[in-house]
Amino acid sequence: MSQKSLPQVTVPRQHFTVQLSATRRGARLARLLTERQLDDWGVPFEDAVHVVAELVSNAVLHGHVKGRDFRLALWLLADGTLRIEVTDARGDRLPRIPDAVDSDAESGRGLRIVAAYADRWGIEEAPANCKTVWAELTPDRVHQ
Repeated sequence: MSQKSLPQVTVPRQHFTVQLSATRRGARLARLLTERQLDDWGVPFEDAVHVVAELVSNAVLHGHVKGRDFRLALWLLADGTLRIEVTDARGDRLPRIPDAVDSDAESGRGLRIVAAYADRWGIEEAPANCKTVWAELTPDRVHQ
């Protein structure tokens, strides 16, 4: 009888979730809470804070529905990977990286910044017509 190996499952070592108002104040608070939480976990946080800033800014600007909040989740996985998730109320508005951005444009750079800092990022459907945009920073990137 041959044995099949089971797929590796990465178990979270630490987890933090907070729901915030989809306002500029909520976005600012998300960045501050990220700094504090990663400091508590002993994880360098500069790159992660840039990613959070862009994802929550997009949630506030493009994912806002009156009366609905956004959710920030941070997962520090057992292998040292940091997963950042931002869930907003606009599952019908999927982000994309624009082909080109004018140098004087006021928007369009956010996901390029996320892609530059993160090792992986993507979008998942969430309940109640919401979406989650996530990014992962591997240990090499997290500890820079």
